[in-house]
Amino acid sequence: MWIYKLIVLLPLIGALLAMPAGRMFSARAAELLTSGLMILVAVFSWTAFFSVTGSQADLTVPLFTWMTSGDFHVAWALKIDSLTAVMLVVVNTVSCLVHIYSIGYMSHDPHRPRFFAYLSLFTFAMLSLVTASNFLQMFFGWEGVGLASYLLIGFWFHKDSANAAAIKAFVVNRVGDFGFVLGIMATFMVFGSIEFDKVFPQVHHFENHTFHFLAWEVPTMTTICLLLFVGAMGKSAQIILHTWLPDAMEGPTPVSALIHAATMVTAGVFMVCRLSYMFEAAPAALAVVTVVGATTAFFAATVGLFQNDIKRVIAYSTCSQLGYMFFAAGVSAYPVAMFHLFTHAFFKALLFLGAGSVIHAMSDEQDMRKMGGIYKMIPMTWAMMLIGTFALTGVGIPGVEIFGAPLGFAGFVSKDGILEMAYAAHSGVGKYAFWMGIAAAVMTSFYSWRLAFMTFHDKPRASADVMSHVHESPAVMTVPLAILALGAVLAGMVFYGGFMGHDLAAFWGASFPEHGATHVVMTEAHHVKETVAVVVWAPFVVMLLGLGIAYYYYIRHPELPPKMGQSRNGLYLFVKNKWYFDELYDFLFVRPAQKLGRFLWKKGDGFTIDGFGPDGVSALVLKITGQVVRLQTGYLYHYAFAMLLGVAALVTYFMFFGGAN
Repeated sequence: MWIYKLIVLLPLIGALLAMPAGRMFSARAAELLTSGLMILVAVFSWTAFFSVTGSQADLTVPLFTWMTSGDFHVAWALKIDSLTAVMLVVVNTVSCLVHIYSIGYMSHDPHRPRFFAYLSLFTFAMLSLVTASNFLQMFFGWEGVGLASYLLIGFWFHKDSANAAAIKAFVVNRVGDFGFVLGIMATFMVFGSIEFDKVFPQVHHFENHTFHFLAWEVPTMTTICLLLFVGAMGKSAQIILHTWLPDAMEGPTPVSALIHAATMVTAGVFMVCRLSYMFEAAPAALAVVTVVGATTAFFAATVGLFQNDIKRVIAYSTCSQLGYMFFAAGVSAYPVAMFHLFTHAFFKALLFLGAGSVIHAMSDEQDMRKMGGIYKMIPMTWAMMLIGTFALTGVGIPGVEIFGAPLGFAGFVSKDGILEMAYAAHSGVGKYAFWMGIAAAVMTSFYSWRLAFMTFHDKPRASADVMSHVHESPAVMTVPLAILALGAVLAGMVFYGGFMGHDLAAFWGASFPEHGATHVVMTEAHHVKETVAVVVWAPFVVMLLGLGIAYYYYIRHPELPPKMGQSRNGLYLFVKNKWYFDELYDFLFVRPAQKLGRFLWKKGDGFTIDGFGPDGVSALVLKITGQVVRLQTGYLYHYAFAMLLGVAALVTYFMFFGGAN
């Protein structure tokens, strides 16, 4: 039991001690303290992973009573099962490598202790989320990663763009979190509990339950699950609530790797999988999850086609890959959704940290149009980025297996598995997800190879001064890349059997519903894989197609892309401007809010409150009292004269009016 407690608490200890250690000793002390603790946590997480998965273990480790109010009791306890074990490995492996990498990447920053404290705080918040045994504990971690992301995205607070991006991430996530809170409240109202182990066994009683709302009878479980999914849309940057994610690139590159690979953006996928017992009772909600995920996969892939910032290309790739995970969960293939989350963590962290190594080498340049021709100058970074690209685009050999697993890079194994599951669902939304996934795959291949070709190949487009300083990153940065590359190559093949192969049931235990749609889809997918050639070969073919198009435009004819940009084609501008979502939200929400604020400021505060307050009644009272005060002269004859006037006035009054009575 102690190992699980240490996994959660050590990052918190690191977060609390990093800045004091930096002040008392040096920034190096803060780096070594937090990184050393994260190495321990990563080792403990892998130990837990191999001891929990396949053992049918499902533990609850109580820590303390969190709150008590009448009959309402909330304990802080750690829920340990295979789903938790997978997330512990993902979060802590990537966080550990990001900590180590940051020692080199942030070496010249004067605020390193604060940065490492924020990294560890982020990790602790995510661990609180994935080990939660109840909704309220999950919400604590949910808001914790939101807070830490705000601090990390805006870490370079002297940049206005970083501050704006941090605020945008915080505000957009509050929109999704409002739905999440309503879902938690509705769960408590219906089930009388927020403990997972008490809610899940009751779900089947409410499968066909409805409640009256205005003139409609509304399905209870569908409503609860949709509200919870709104929270997932915000946290995992699904379409409509996705706009914060690309702007989060304003933070340091290690932050991008941590947010996009292992922590915040995967929280929504984890939440849907953790609550699979509830979602299985709400088929309509699952259909919405499928459509939103598939649409996000397609949308984000289109936007990634023509981005020029190396980090933004990878950011939109993250958006797209999260869409794959969601539509896998939407067709009840929860194990496969988690498999892609697992493999994606390795190759996406590899790509982000590789991009950081490129930026480090190119004197902080992020525009790919000002790169090129550097693969011989930073060969280690180039090789690692190439492996990440192979994994993301899905390089492998269809139909060929090694030790019972498909032969290919991690992304090939898990992403192709998702497409198989979507096709095997034999539903309208499943087919929609399959074809959106295929379309996204060809675009993913194109923009990934476009990034590789523009960054490393063709002629140098940077200035002579920048090119003279291009150099390979130090070992403290390249060693984490090599470890992640190992995962990008082997994670899919090594863990295929447990995640979605012959060891599936033993591996996951009771993490997901044992029977029902999940079992049917997983079984049917194996049949589809053996009988439908398009499912097996389509992802491979479109991967080659995307590679071929990128090679044609950026290696054979590099003069063509600039001409396309100058053509001002409507479709090109639509995609280049990210479907105008930011402009639309600015028109619908930002400008009306500004107008309302200005009206309340000018008319409400200025005219009404100030006009009748400090500038109105109060000012009038001051003016009158100022005049009255002038009557107090201090001279006796003035007062005698005033008294004489008063007596004269009284006599006159009684002379004219007193006799009438």
